[in-house]
Amino acid sequence: MTAAGSARRPLRPAHTYSIVARDPESGQLGVAVQSRYFSVGSVVPWAEAGVGAVATQSFVKVDYGPRGLALMRLGLSARQALDALLEQDSMRDVRQVAMVDARGTVAIHTGAKCIGAAGHLAGDGFAVQANLMVNESVWPAMKTAYERGAGDLGDRLVAALEAAQAAGGDIRGQQSAALLVVSGERSEQPWQGRLIDLRVEDHPAPVVELKRLLRLHRAYRLLDRFDELVTRGKLEEAWSVLEQCRTLAPEADEPKLWAAVLLFASGQEDQALPLFRELFARTPALPELMPRLVRAGLLPNDPAGLERILAQRPGSQRPTVSADG
Repeated sequence: MTAAGSARRPLRPAHTYSIVARDPESGQLGVAVQSRYFSVGSVVPWAEAGVGAVATQSFVKVDYGPRGLALMRLGLSARQALDALLEQDSMRDVRQVAMVDARGTVAIHTGAKCIGAAGHLAGDGFAVQANLMVNESVWPAMKTAYERGAGDLGDRLVAALEAAQAAGGDIRGQQSAALLVVSGERSEQPWQGRLIDLRVEDHPAPVVELKRLLRLHRAYRLLDRFDELVTRGKLEEAWSVLEQCRTLAPEADEPKLWAAVLLFASGQEDQALPLFRELFARTPALPELMPRLVRAGLLPNDPAGLERILAQRPGSQRPTVSADG
């Protein structure tokens, strides 16, 4: 922001509720946010592996995110970093900022001119903050939900957002949400430490959608693990991981596709072919992928077997197939 621009309020204030936290067991750092604001994830949440997490909101000055992380990267605590930035900000009274560093030290600021209901609370390694809320019960509800929450850091951050919405949330309603979780270990390539990076840009129930995306995120990470195990020839372990993936995201077609491929390749055609039939019915272009999987070595180089798979296309005459083909 230019010197001239710093004397004016931003045109689009990101009034919102958010949480920053460090998980004491894994060391992971994260931030989650919801607002009646389009694409809040592009403005409010910031985090860097092994460094810290920042939420900058209200009449938002984005600088608090990257500059706060830069200061913590140099060794300043969250409190020292936030104080240094506030000292340089002539409009600190309309800012709301929270930071947590890699040691779990928390710093929060809610300016005196933030629009009510506005406030914040800190706990062990985390902080919750909100402004322009329906009432003053929102951030206490977030704190309680995070402290009592089960699961990993991502689960608990989303639980805090759910509690905020259940308590009334933003007086203007809902629109977008975001979840960012990074590793507790620094990396020379910071993007490698980005574990979860999910955004809901515009949705009537963004926190509900964010929770759904988190579930899918976990399912697709299991699918990555499945691919790795298959490549290493550990098919029994791969099948177990794939079953976990399918259980987590039963509506997703991608895990079903690779389940069908693995089943067919391992000789279990009677289980594989109905899956191919279901998938081909929903995605008419998918049969074109099958010869490519043969060339890639993922399906057997068996023309008769390939034909049995392709016979599962809608409208094809399907031969009776026994388990031994």
